[in-house]
Amino acid sequence: GDALPAGNVSTAVALADKLETLIGIWGIGLQPTGEKDPFALRRHALGILRMLIEKPLALSLNDVLGLTEQAFAGIAAVKPSREAITDFLFDRVRGYLKDKGYTTNEVEAVVSLRPQQLHDILARMEAVRTFAALPEAEALAAANKRITNILKKTDEAIGSVDVSLFQEAAEGALHEAIERVRPGVEAAFAGGDFTAALRDLAQLRDAVDRFFNDVMVMAEDAKLRANRLALLATLHSLANRVADISKLAA
Repeated sequence: GDALPAGNVSTAVALADKLETLIGIWGIGLQPTGEKDPFALRRHALGILRMLIEKPLALSLNDVLGLTEQAFAGIAAVKPSREAITDFLFDRVRGYLKDKGYTTNEVEAVVSLRPQQLHDILARMEAVRTFAALPEAEALAAANKRITNILKKTDEAIGSVDVSLFQEAAEGALHEAIERVRPGVEAAFAGGDFTAALRDLAQLRDAVDRFFNDVMVMAEDAKLRANRLALLATLHSLANRVADISKLAA
């Protein structure tokens, strides 16, 4: 691709220019359709994304879109569409990452979370690739897919885990395993070491397998059922910080 601006000031100017072009032209209804892109908005979008990904800029995508929209405040003809533009940009992120050699599953694992800090997306991608090569990855990805489906199907309110309601040893074992790895996962994530965060999660594989072998999640007793769903929701939240690992399931 084209060379990016070298300094912070020139990067900020180029970024603002491309964002205003994208949001302004989109806002008057001239977004790309099919093969037609008379204002080269796809090219502008790629330029925006490359600056946010390849430059060490800790900028939130949502924040920069919001700031740019403010430039058009009071201009009735311009109607910004944050959701549509965000979808458009993440479609370009998918193409950018696939051009880097990542698989569709690897890309979806990260992009489906819509990470707002794009400067660390390549670190997330490398972490996902490293995790996918671990012997525990396939089973954990499949379990995470199962958990996602269970949580999606329930319309019950998910509360917090009550250890006094555990009936099966596998419930306590999973809860203990989650609490054991949680500090390491959270510290690694906060420090941007996404590979370490996912590697720590791999330690949960045996406890997760045992839970699904021994425990009926959707128990008839409402309290037991709610508590088991809460335990799975806790696991789901911890497991999907870096990427949605269920997307790695075949």
